[in-house]
Amino acid sequence: MTLHLRARRVPLALAASVGGAALIWALWLALAKERDAILLIVVLTIVLMVSVLSTTLAAPDEDLERTASLRWPWRRALHLLAALALVLVVLLATVPTGARFGPAALVLRDTAGLLGLTALCASVVGAARAWFLPLGWTVVAALFPQSSTWGALATWQGQPHTSRPAAVVAAVLAVAGLLTYAFLGSARRD
Repeated sequence: MTLHLRARRVPLALAASVGGAALIWALWLALAKERDAILLIVVLTIVLMVSVLSTTLAAPDEDLERTASLRWPWRRALHLLAALALVLVVLLATVPTGARFGPAALVLRDTAGLLGLTALCASVVGAARAWFLPLGWTVVAALFPQSSTWGALATWQGQPHTSRPAAVVAAVLAVAGLLTYAFLGSARRD
């Protein structure tokens, strides 16, 4: 298992994602007057962590993984759930501190949806480019959230945690990404 995690660059991705979140937390703690981080900062921190963790969705030799006599679907699903747990634990650990990244419903919704979108992208274009769409879409959605129903669907990442349309989009992306990635894995490189 250790070799599998190292082959997927998990230790480096863990250090980079947790380190990036810790840096943003420290800057908010030192420079902001408010205790609660604004929605934009929370969402951008989530997409940063998910983008870094997306590099672990494939190993350098994907063909070797496909020929192994292991059952991959549950391992891939567990991999995504572990990434979800990591982001949740790191960001929700800030709640008792002087710089809170929350609310928990927002962190859960956006992390699950963005991980699902990233997993879908990994299945279509490969893990190396899986972060492009989630990052681009999230930056635009977080900077320009829309309040109409259709706008809330399109900019679900930047919506308040009480938004039902945003929760529906995130749930659909999370489930679709989990199932697609678990059964198909990352797209092959040509």
